[in-house]
Amino acid sequence: MEVAVIGATGYTGSELVRLLGQHPRVKLSYISSRGDAGSPYDRVHPQFYRAVELELQPPDLELIPGAAELVFCALPHGRSAEVVPALLAAGKKVIDLSADFRLLDPALYESWYGWAHPAPDLLEKAVYGMPEINREALPGAALVANPGCFPTSALLALMPPAEAGWVDWESVVVDAKTGVSGAGRNPKQAFHFPECAESVKAYRIGDHQHTPEIEQVLSRLSGEAVTITFTPHLVPMIRGILSTVYLRLNRDCTSEEVAQLYRHFYSAHPFVRLLPGQLPETRFVRGSNYCDLGWRFDRRTGRLVIVSAIDNLVKGAAGQAVQNMNLVLGYDEETGLGQVPLF
Repeated sequence: MEVAVIGATGYTGSELVRLLGQHPRVKLSYISSRGDAGSPYDRVHPQFYRAVELELQPPDLELIPGAAELVFCALPHGRSAEVVPALLAAGKKVIDLSADFRLLDPALYESWYGWAHPAPDLLEKAVYGMPEINREALPGAALVANPGCFPTSALLALMPPAEAGWVDWESVVVDAKTGVSGAGRNPKQAFHFPECAESVKAYRIGDHQHTPEIEQVLSRLSGEAVTITFTPHLVPMIRGILSTVYLRLNRDCTSEEVAQLYRHFYSAHPFVRLLPGQLPETRFVRGSNYCDLGWRFDRRTGRLVIVSAIDNLVKGAAGQAVQNMNLVLGYDEETGLGQVPLF
């Protein structure tokens, strides 16, 4: 099976190339870049020297080989929706890593992203690519909306009690810390090394664009309209997201009942690891497709505190996209994703 990556030079795109290059069931036959077209890939990303011998092509859909049946779109928000309709019309399956097809309501997309949706008719046709809740809908899907990195971390922490109806939603706070790679590869003043090293800062309080994505999924699972408080923070590391989720349950239960709930929910999902007696750290998932979860009851305040750790570029982006590809194409879900975390 041949596959293609549009937007292969960003952090997410290069992670896709890394993972697809060692996948036993697919061949990467086309990679594109608007700014580096014509350059060998290893000139832009020297870590691929002698590992990926492809030249970057212009982002011209007509250049995608006819044998490439599936295309990954690693383009900025707004630009993906401009090319996806043509890819679908050409008979390609598409896994989109932007936010363009995650929200069902085009008005909601416009209010959070600041422009009208370029292809609103495709929103209801896209499958939200979180295998832990949508595995059955993914095989054969034509368009998969890969989840955002913050939503992946927060949702994997919250989905079991949400589906069980155990959550007092007025109490939920998601406090998330991300590495600088989450801001993308294009240089920006706020992410310049002297600006963010040796410092931690909160940002986009109350208006981060991932908020409606988290709320949409939790509303679907719980059967009620959900509003949460989500606060992201930038921390001086390259990779990783650590989300600490605070909530009160609407029922009395023991720590063992919470453990049983999580074990049952994730029993068939290989990339969620429930840590026994230990809290997650980003260094334990670096470079891998795992999400580590741990929790504690704060008996003094009556809160359940859940901690979630992912690599934002793998389980939060490229790894989850490859996981979705496996399910779309009928491969084993874990194919090409068995890397042990880097430590």
